[in-house]
Amino acid sequence: MEGLCVKLFEASRKYKMKRRKAATMGMVDSFEGSHEGIKTVDVQKRCEFSGSSDICIYFVTWNMNGQVPCEDIAKLVGEERKYDLFVMGLQEAPRNNICKLLKNTLAGTHMLFGKSVMQSVQLYVFGPKNSEQFTREVKVDKHEVGGLGWLIRRKKGAVGVRISYKGIQMVFISCHLSAHARNVEERNFEFKHISNSLFSKNINPYAKPEQLTVWLGDLNYRLQGINSYPARDLIHGNLHEMLTSKDQLLQEAERGEIFNGYCEGALAFKPTYKYDIGSSSYDTSHKVRVPSWTDRILFKIDSNKINASLHSYEAIESIRSSDHKPVKAHLCLKLNKSSSSENNGATNLISKLSQ
Repeated sequence: MEGLCVKLFEASRKYKMKRRKAATMGMVDSFEGSHEGIKTVDVQKRCEFSGSSDICIYFVTWNMNGQVPCEDIAKLVGEERKYDLFVMGLQEAPRNNICKLLKNTLAGTHMLFGKSVMQSVQLYVFGPKNSEQFTREVKVDKHEVGGLGWLIRRKKGAVGVRISYKGIQMVFISCHLSAHARNVEERNFEFKHISNSLFSKNINPYAKPEQLTVWLGDLNYRLQGINSYPARDLIHGNLHEMLTSKDQLLQEAERGEIFNGYCEGALAFKPTYKYDIGSSSYDTSHKVRVPSWTDRILFKIDSNKINASLHSYEAIESIRSSDHKPVKAHLCLKLNKSSSSENNGATNLISKLSQ
C-alpha cells in the first residue's frame, strides 16, 4: 500500500503541476489541432455574492436514481439565496413533477426562467423575482444519444437552456453520458455529438455568441488503472486527491478529445459514485464498483470582457437518497467597466421600451 501511495502521489503531483501551468499561462489555441485540456482553477472561499459581482450563479448537478425526497430538494436549494441564477441539472429524475417542487421551494425569492426536459434528463434555470427586464432570448434544446434508456425512462443525452441575462449570453447543458468504465470512446463521441448538435438548428448568424458555457451532469467517466479496494483505502485516509491522475475525464481532456479550454475546480471532494443508497458507504454489492468522480461541473469563458471566479466546488455528502452524491458549484461573473457600461445602456433602453 505504501508503494502504491508513493507512485500515485508522484503521478498526481506531476499531473497537477502540468494542469496548473496551463491555467496560469492562459494558453489559447494557436493552430488547428492544438488543445489545452481542462484548466484547474482555485476556489476562492470569500465571496460577497452580487455585492462585488455582476452575476452570481449557483449550480447543482444530481443523478437522483429515480428518488425525490422533498427535504433533499430544500437542502440543495438552500435557505440563504443570495445568488442571482440557480441552475439545476438532473439525471435519472423520477416522473414526479420536479419543476413544481422547485417552484414551490423557491417561490419566495426566485422564478423559473427556463427549463428543458427529456424524460429523466432535466435542466431548470431560476432567476430573481421581478427581474424579467434583464432576461432575453431564452431558448431550449435537447439531444438524445444511443441506448435503450427510454425503456425504463432513463435516457442518455443532454438538454440545454440558452439565455441572455444582464447582457451576458449563457448556455447551460445538463447531460447523462454512457455508463461503464470501458466505454470511454463512446462517451467522447457523445460529448462531441452533443456539442455539435445542441442549438445548431436555425442558427442566426447575427446572434451574439455565447460568452459562458457550462456542462453539468453525470458524465460517467471513471477511475482507470486502479482497483476498488486500493482506491477506497486512499479515500478513507482522505488521500483521494491522489486519484486524480487516474480520472478518465482529465486524461481524455489532456489528450485533446473532450472539453478543450474548459475550467474545473480541483477535485478536493470524495468520488461521488457509487454509494449504497441511504448511506455514505461505497458499493457493497457483488460488483464492488471502483469509486469515481462521475458527477461534474465544467465551465468555459469565451469572452475577454468577462472575469470569472469560482467560490465553491464540492459534493453534498449529507444527501443519501441516491447512489450518487450531488455536486454544487458557485460561479461569479464580473464584466469589465467598458462592457458593463454598454450592457447598462442596453438594459436601460429595454426597460424604457417595455414601459
